[in-house]
Amino acid sequence: METKINVVLALMIVVSFLIAILLHEFAHAQMAIWLGDPTPRVEGRYTLSLRRHLDPLGTLLCLILAFMPIAFGPVGLGWGQPVKTDPWKLRGGRTSGPLLVALAGPIFSLLVGLVFAVIARLVYPLVSENAVLLRIPQFLMVFSCTNLALTILNLLPVYPLDGYQIVYILLPTRQALQFARSGPWGPLIILALFFIVPFIAELAQMPGFFLAHIPDYIREGAFFLAGLVTNLSATNVAQIYSF
Repeated sequence: METKINVVLALMIVVSFLIAILLHEFAHAQMAIWLGDPTPRVEGRYTLSLRRHLDPLGTLLCLILAFMPIAFGPVGLGWGQPVKTDPWKLRGGRTSGPLLVALAGPIFSLLVGLVFAVIARLVYPLVSENAVLLRIPQFLMVFSCTNLALTILNLLPVYPLDGYQIVYILLPTRQALQFARSGPWGPLIILALFFIVPFIAELAQMPGFFLAHIPDYIREGAFFLAGLVTNLSATNVAQIYSF
């Protein structure tokens, strides 16, 4: 098993994550502003200042996953501080308004990821014979896949991810209140799925247990989405990503 760490790739992942999470959270704030809620501006979240959007634990998760050995497939996953809104001030009502705000982050990350995958695909043939310049399409693809991975990750219905907010909004009131009880445990659930479950699966000699490979599924999903818009196989995307 390859235990070597690709430091250049890891640094690209971290930088990509920091930019991606900034854009992701700003998209939430921008949608809230468009819908008439000034809360993000009042709380200082309607800004492109990175420090206003970072979550310490979510950023730490990214750092750990980015510097994983090559065999474990380094990937940029994490989360930022959720953008707070006032549902009563959002146009569209207490359901449609918050739902649009919750969807804004993943949708914007998806669009950014797809656009940069296409740019990486166009740049790659132009520099394919220069080992130094190949780092340019590599970074573009890493940035693309980091955004796409954030989109997929945020579909999980676990706080503080957007999927949690989406499910909470769509549930009937009684069920939503019951579901909300999982909120305080959300970060611990994510860490358990990413680290404790794989560790236990390894000890139990169950390497194929599906819950032990969630980061892998997310990374492969990001490669697949990038491949869809570039006419490349997931393997080819991975080769550019991991150059």
